[in-house]
Amino acid sequence: MVASLYGVEDEQKAIWVFLEQMEGEVERVSLEILSKGRQLADEAGWSLVGLLLGHQVSDQAERMVAYGADEVWLAVHPLLEYFTVDAYAHVVEQAMLKGRPSVFLCGATPNGRDLAGRLAVRLRTGLNADCTDLRLNPENGMLTSEVTGFGGGVLALLESPHHRPQMSTVRPGVFPMGEEDPNREGHVHEMEFELAEGMIHTKLIQRVVGEGVDLTQTPVLVCGGRGIEGKFDMLQEFAHLMNGEVGATRPPVDEGHIERERQVGQTGVVCRPKVAFACGISGAFHFVVGIQDADIVVAINSDPNAPIFEYTDFCIVDDALQFVPALIEAIQMDRATAND
Repeated sequence: MVASLYGVEDEQKAIWVFLEQMEGEVERVSLEILSKGRQLADEAGWSLVGLLLGHQVSDQAERMVAYGADEVWLAVHPLLEYFTVDAYAHVVEQAMLKGRPSVFLCGATPNGRDLAGRLAVRLRTGLNADCTDLRLNPENGMLTSEVTGFGGGVLALLESPHHRPQMSTVRPGVFPMGEEDPNREGHVHEMEFELAEGMIHTKLIQRVVGEGVDLTQTPVLVCGGRGIEGKFDMLQEFAHLMNGEVGATRPPVDEGHIERERQVGQTGVVCRPKVAFACGISGAFHFVVGIQDADIVVAINSDPNAPIFEYTDFCIVDDALQFVPALIEAIQMDRATAND
């Protein structure tokens, strides 16, 4: 087995979080991981360090202290204004070899996955991808990353006992975001690093940001499964009445009834809404993991023995194709009466 560039004997007892930013604003997933990192660091008596790269992002560094970081390593350069894996990997690798953290965490976003994979190869360490939970043993400093697979039929607990850093990417929405505390004190360390255009083999020609739905932010989530037979217009109407958004299990997405960005679960989005409606969904675990942290879960299914009822607060045994339209009509009538 190939040894990592630094090992257990050289590590610093610290958790590092890559603070992904877009147009000078740190992404929510990084704040979620920072909150979890704060919890783990407190339990182990370690320090929590944020790593922030960009251009004109110095104001965000102080903000990350308020969100729980003991220290923020800041790398500022015009070539870091927009993410390119070449530039970011060069700088983060230098930071890793200087700071030598025991743990390094990234968001499981397109950029985070790209960066983490490149770093794992460069640092000759392991990478646990798309984690849904993290635990840190204070006695031996071992990070345990929880990953589900095979449609939720397997729950894997992964560790890297001999390689450093212990790297994991974490899905957005898995952890709650902490509260900002403007009175927290910490230190911002401006990095010295090497970066030149000749190190970058990609060139940004045009940058287009698409407008998509972010299911992790909706207070009400209305999800449909195979049982609604592709009738997502009905769920859209219901979600609109509830000021929410529509999600789906994997089968309707694979069948083309709804766009993939609305897929909820282990292979989609993990959400924490105040209320989640599961309409015509049997309840496979790889879907349930996407809504299990909702404040309230309501399931509508014609099968009284459907597994989804084991995870819900309110169980409605009925055909979702009949119940949801009736519910829509009742809400509309009630609101019309209230406005008279």
